[in-house]
Amino acid sequence: MTVPAQSDPTRGALFDPVFGAGDLAPLLSDRAWITALLEVEVAITRAAEKHGRATPADVAGVAAAAEDLARDLDPAELGRLSAAGGNPVIPLVKILRERAGVPAAAVHVGATSQDVLDSALMLLAREAGRRVVAELRAAADAAAHLARRHRDTPTVARTLGQQALPTTFGVLAATWLVALDDATFELDRALSALPVQYGGAAGTLAAVHPDGLAFADTLADLLGLARPLVPWHTARTPITRLATALGVAAGAVAKPATDVVLMAATEFGEVSEDAPGGSSAMPHKRNPVAAITARAAARRVPGLVATVLASTDHEFARAAGAWHAEWEPLTDLIRLTGGAAHQLSTSIGGLHVHPDALARNLDRTGGAILAEKVTAALAQHTDDARDIVTAAAQAGTPLDRDPAITGHLGAERVRALLDPTRYLGHAGDLVDRALAHHDRLLGGQA
Repeated sequence: MTVPAQSDPTRGALFDPVFGAGDLAPLLSDRAWITALLEVEVAITRAAEKHGRATPADVAGVAAAAEDLARDLDPAELGRLSAAGGNPVIPLVKILRERAGVPAAAVHVGATSQDVLDSALMLLAREAGRRVVAELRAAADAAAHLARRHRDTPTVARTLGQQALPTTFGVLAATWLVALDDATFELDRALSALPVQYGGAAGTLAAVHPDGLAFADTLADLLGLARPLVPWHTARTPITRLATALGVAAGAVAKPATDVVLMAATEFGEVSEDAPGGSSAMPHKRNPVAAITARAAARRVPGLVATVLASTDHEFARAAGAWHAEWEPLTDLIRLTGGAAHQLSTSIGGLHVHPDALARNLDRTGGAILAEKVTAALAQHTDDARDIVTAAAQAGTPLDRDPAITGHLGAERVRALLDPTRYLGHAGDLVDRALAHHDRLLGGQA
């Protein structure tokens, strides 16, 4: 069953496009929820038919009624009806039974509300999660392109906000790439493991004994979800595994988004987005809006992950509140992480790297960032090498003009040591390894 194409409000219709979730949000809307709940109910009746507990006519009646309800049922009305029971499955099953025109026993066979709602949540997560994975892969591909193109483009590495040593822009992009690839792999794995939920009123499958285990497996196969070992209604590892994978993915997005925001600052001017945003008051502004909004969406994720993790203490055979607390945070996690990934893909997919600005900033210290290299060479002549170089750097004296240094090494030798392109370590090798790993992952997808 697919989500009807008609427009339907989401939880953030005004801001979803701003934070990159304009296309993703409808997959998690109220209409999508109703459609997924009904898809589970239809699958339950189909499973019942396969195990001799319903007829083909029952399946046809339930499927037809579900199709109509998915299109026509007012989410606001279902919400009002849900308040008394604490979840939307209770009134939905009543409406479905009335509309289907089949024996009541052929609807919601052996199930409880949590079975239907948890399984529907898995369907929503799987469908929307695949979109998130696609966005992450697009961002990773963009990072790979930057790493490959700028493998040998010198820039300065910054640590604790200060210039540190020379590196290449390719290395920076490669760090983005590896994190994005790792996050994509973990999220894809979590999505592939999403299981059906079917345990009945207390998780014993008593209502469909002796067919319970086979019934649950059939339901999983019909919905395309994983077969669980046992009902997981109070053991929430499928939920926490997904939430944490989304949190890791959001972190992998936030890192490059933050770097882009900082490097696009006027004082750095090292990168710029293909379509920067303006200001309502300042015509000169060229804001890295895609990176900014990716960062903003990702920042909201850790708190939601914490909410999900804090809701794992499901007491006995049905949680009083902890279960209910998961629904909206988990769907918000998917929406925000996918939006963040989309915005990052937009940002770095059209990123302009400015080698002249990279070179200018690399030269800003007059070679002081190569002090480590000069110290190592000077140490072959004096035990005071570190103190000598430190004193020169603190005084602002160019290292190739400090007599305490040139007296041992000579000015020409010091100038050669200060060439940043000669102190890049394994920068190129690191980029190559990251790209090779990325290419292997792409090959695995095929």
